Amino acid sequence: MSKYVKGLLAKDISNRLEGVTDCVLANVIGLDANTNVALRKRLREKEIRLLVVKNSLACRATEGTALAPAFEGITGTNAVLWGAEDFVSLVKEVEDLNKDEAFDDFKTRGGIMDGEQLSPERVTEISKWPSRAEQLSLLVGQILGPGSQLVAQLTGPGSALASQVKEKAGEEEQDSV
Repeated sequence: MSKYVKGLLAKDISNRLEGVTDCVLANVIGLDANTNVALRKRLREKEIRLLVVKNSLACRATEGTALAPAFEGITGTNAVLWGAEDFVSLVKEVEDLNKDEAFDDFKTRGGIMDGEQLSPERVTEISKWPSRAEQLSLLVGQILGPGSQLVAQLTGPGSALASQVKEKAGEEEQDSV
């Protein structure tokens, strides 16, 4: 392949990865066509993009960007995965694919998060973190928890008093009959 064609390919890859700061690298070599289509469909449903690139072209395309460290020390052809609601959701889906027997040849090779190169082991650790939606639900629970407890403490004695008054009124009504 001529330098001109390599330059065009690198520019195309650079345009596709424009604005991407966090990604996961995986090996998809060995997947047959049907499995590859199933993989891409599953990722598309989660709004995850996948781009298979040759490492030397990826290095050229990401030179000077936040993704450049991701390709250091990695050889061969890689699939670059990015997107999803947040990075943790992306990593969780990638780890699910690693464990899925239908995608035996799919293996995580690393990635990058906040400018830090990630090893496959680190990607597995990050997959255990709560996703954005889980973090928001925890936060809402912590915000609403004290308020609901306060309301229960304020209404508890009042409802107990109301039930006693109602019970006393019922007894007086029976006595008058």
